[in-house]
Amino acid sequence: MELHVGIDVGGTFTDIAINRADAGEMLLYKVPSTPGAPDQAIVQGLAAALGEYGLAAGDIQRLSHGTTVATNALIQRRAGKVAVVTTEGFADLIEIRRQARPRMYDVHLDHPPPLAPRHLRFGVAERRRADGVVHKPLDEAAVRALAPRLTAEEVDCVVVCFLHSYAFPEHEQRAVAILRECLPAKVHVIASSGVYPAFREYERFSTAVLNGALMPVMHDYLVRFTAGVAGLGIPADPKLSQSVGGLMSVAMTRELPIRSALSGPAAGVLGAAYRASNAGFGDVITLDVGGTSSDVSLLRDGCPREVQARDLAGFPLLLPTLDVNAVGAGGGSIAWVDIDGLMKVGPRSAGAEPGPACYGLGGTEATVTDANVVLGRLPDDALLGGRMPIQRALAERAVAALATRLGLDLHETALGMVRVASATIVKAIGTISIERGHNPADFSLFAFGGAGPLHASDVARALDIRTIVVPPHPGILCAEGLLGADVVADFVFSTLLALEDAATAVVERGRGELLTKAAQWFERERIEPAARRLAWNFRLRYRRQNFELSVPFAGGAFDLAACRQARAAFHQAHERAYGYASASEPVEFVSLQLKAIGVLPRPPLARLAPGRPGAAAGRRRAMFRLHEWHDTPVYRRQDLGCGQELAGPAIVEQLDTTSPIFPGDVARADEWGNLIIRLA
Repeated sequence: MELHVGIDVGGTFTDIAINRADAGEMLLYKVPSTPGAPDQAIVQGLAAALGEYGLAAGDIQRLSHGTTVATNALIQRRAGKVAVVTTEGFADLIEIRRQARPRMYDVHLDHPPPLAPRHLRFGVAERRRADGVVHKPLDEAAVRALAPRLTAEEVDCVVVCFLHSYAFPEHEQRAVAILRECLPAKVHVIASSGVYPAFREYERFSTAVLNGALMPVMHDYLVRFTAGVAGLGIPADPKLSQSVGGLMSVAMTRELPIRSALSGPAAGVLGAAYRASNAGFGDVITLDVGGTSSDVSLLRDGCPREVQARDLAGFPLLLPTLDVNAVGAGGGSIAWVDIDGLMKVGPRSAGAEPGPACYGLGGTEATVTDANVVLGRLPDDALLGGRMPIQRALAERAVAALATRLGLDLHETALGMVRVASATIVKAIGTISIERGHNPADFSLFAFGGAGPLHASDVARALDIRTIVVPPHPGILCAEGLLGADVVADFVFSTLLALEDAATAVVERGRGELLTKAAQWFERERIEPAARRLAWNFRLRYRRQNFELSVPFAGGAFDLAACRQARAAFHQAHERAYGYASASEPVEFVSLQLKAIGVLPRPPLARLAPGRPGAAAGRRRAMFRLHEWHDTPVYRRQDLGCGQELAGPAIVEQLDTTSPIFPGDVARADEWGNLIIRLA
């Protein structure tokens, strides 16, 4: 027997998806997360899941894992102690930042303080010009002289960030070599050009510092995680999820832990893309609602969009990532009354400990989960197939306390909590759709996560979306998405030059360098030749523009014909993005990007077996609109037959989520096991 396992650690639950490759069967398991030590929930959950299904740990041939350790460490500022060595005169660059404020009209909100404080930022004499000419040689003696102070400060990592090292890394590499000779072996020493050698020094420096701050944190976590997995007798070499989608080895994660940040949502998007495409839905907006946050993304023709830079915990991150917008609205989000007397929901969350009030684990504040229990949309006896008891009285007490402060009745308050959370999600979707020229009404809403289907109808109606797709295992989709992910690595060659015929030699040299790096990576990751794929992109702009656009590149020799094709493709891309193009304007080359892909077999999706339509397993009172109670039939998801239709009001329950079908709406189970809800 061959088993493939995907594990996604969320703020409230740790999700485990086990695929039996020989039988085409997907097995699911959920356990409460252990925020203080996430690896504990993974190891304990894996052991429990294997025991429940009678499986052997030795049969696990692939183990993929998405983690929030890196993201949480930066948000909570529980990262390592970092020092920065930079070009003389630029020690304050990461604190000066750019002119933009975090929020334009909030004069009290400032950027977070740098992870490397002022007394741990050192300038040394060195300078290379933008054209590579050495204006001032590296003062190697000055670099050596820093070692005693860095040792005395007991730093965990030293990050070397020099100007123009994205194109000319020699000074950085030499400084790193010197510091590694002089500092204790336990101190990590890295170069910004070794993290992601892209143009724009502030963002590159920031990304390198973030990576350095995470190295000791992720190292300790990975030691515990790999030891726990090995202790279960699992032979598979674990892989971790990346923020750009795809997987990376434990060794690569130790070197580049920043690539594991924001990885959970990316895995969910990949899982949604695979499921949606198989069901015939190419243009979808994904809605992943968990216990703490909601993550949304837009897929056009089944493909998620990548962005080259974003913020993480208030710091700029210069790396390719999937375009996922996250907001603090989830099942555990706490409702509160602001100074203006209005109710707000989130971003503070009850998390896994103590969790919503209805869990009976000590939580007393009203959460969105409590509101759904009060409204009858969630069961008032137990979740997770009976493994998590629910206490309706505690949910009502928490919501009633909030209602008293607002001067509303219990059910008005509960419905208001759900609608406020949904409004936050609607705004997040507007950012990735309307603000980028897409009409949400042209898309289907793909709802997953433990609470995604609970909010899908409210969100879809607000955006004029008429179709909702709920996959067979919504609460496990991020873990399931890891099962279909490939191993990937991103490489970049950056230099600024006019994209004219004379540029062909420089770009061709860069293409050769990237091919060499990709080949080395393939060998290091033991990717078989038949499984190797390459995907290329240019980053181009008109001269004097601030930002660039991505243009696909076939990857062959960059000759005169390829250069002219790239210019023509850029004009077309600019026309699509901005509504105009200037063929007479000179085009500037910024970078050439290469994505190396090690293709892994994807588990086949199971089809829903033909069978008799399932009958309702019970009924309960539920409110879909204010003060309109319905005696609502409750169906078990596993009982639904292929093609079975349910007319709302109805509720569909399963281990990992609950899907309400509003009055007037119609749901149908398709051949892939998806629940397709058509809104009235």
